[in-house]
Amino acid sequence: MRYLAILGRLPKISLAELESLYKGVRYLGGNLATFESSAKPEIDRLGGTVKLAEPIKGGPEKFLIEQNYTSKYIIGVSDYSKGASARKSQALALKLKRVLKKYGMSARVLDNKSAELSTATVYHNQLGEKPGHYELIKINNDWYVGIGVQNINAYRDRDQNRPARDAKNGMLPPKLAQILINLCGPLKSGATVLDPFCGTGVVLQEAILMGRRGYGTDASERIVGFAKKNLEWLGKGEFKLDVGDAQDFKWEQPIDAVAFEGYLGPPMSQPPADIKMKSVVADIYPLYYHTLRNLSSQLESGTPVVMALPAWFRPDGHYRRLNILDEVDKLGYNVIKYTNTSQEDLLYFRDGQVVAREIIVLRKK
Repeated sequence: MRYLAILGRLPKISLAELESLYKGVRYLGGNLATFESSAKPEIDRLGGTVKLAEPIKGGPEKFLIEQNYTSKYIIGVSDYSKGASARKSQALALKLKRVLKKYGMSARVLDNKSAELSTATVYHNQLGEKPGHYELIKINNDWYVGIGVQNINAYRDRDQNRPARDAKNGMLPPKLAQILINLCGPLKSGATVLDPFCGTGVVLQEAILMGRRGYGTDASERIVGFAKKNLEWLGKGEFKLDVGDAQDFKWEQPIDAVAFEGYLGPPMSQPPADIKMKSVVADIYPLYYHTLRNLSSQLESGTPVVMALPAWFRPDGHYRRLNILDEVDKLGYNVIKYTNTSQEDLLYFRDGQVVAREIIVLRKK
């Protein structure tokens, strides 16, 4: 069946995530894509997709009437068509309310502050979650009904309520951790996901919540202790932690996938001078080169390796990358390429940040 994905803030990264998990991904432009799946997709496992929907046959009026909901409907309209507006979306929703009234059904219509309902509005009104609560999505002449929205509270709780945090080492967003794991492709239940720079355990946490086994190592015994405390707080799944330098550590087998964010370098509030930039790159580059070489000697052919490496915003508006891709072939890896996304697009950043993350997806030869 074909599904609609409303993509997140960085849609090209979201597209790569979808391509890694599903077939038939088609980019519709903006933050819209469709894909095929034989099973109903789970919004809770997709870090880069904020809403999921499925097609409606016969239009929204027919769909709502067929539900024959005996209590009051809660409905909202999101219009992603060209030229859409809050006024037009509100008019469509009120029209649906009038149609339902003719059939003896009542409805409450959500207010449109824009042409599309926000993720927060959809989530807090439980659209697509409770019977009779629906987000109707219009794209030109096609209609969809929402079947899932990102649980913004769950992400916040997993990020902020963990008992052990270390701001000095940076804080990997749980959504990005999910994306890194999903870029490894479909993994069997119980597969071991290795994070050789596990920090406080965010990647391991998300792997466990996806039904995988988390295996983490870090050079800092103190930080590994933080990860242990956080994963015990999570209270589910299987994990293993060791203290070790990723450049020469010998990991236990099996390793089914590798996903990590390593050291991003010193925090920066403004783009560094060229001489400072060269010094930072010279310090960091060997860490990743030797880590990839060490991993290559221990991974089986076909094992995915997904990593988020630092990239620095420069005064000319471009990003300075580590260029580790120049070495991966001789280190024993193939670079994964996507239909809808180029390597240049795989940059995770926020406006105003100097240090971004370049996502690189490899497979062991």
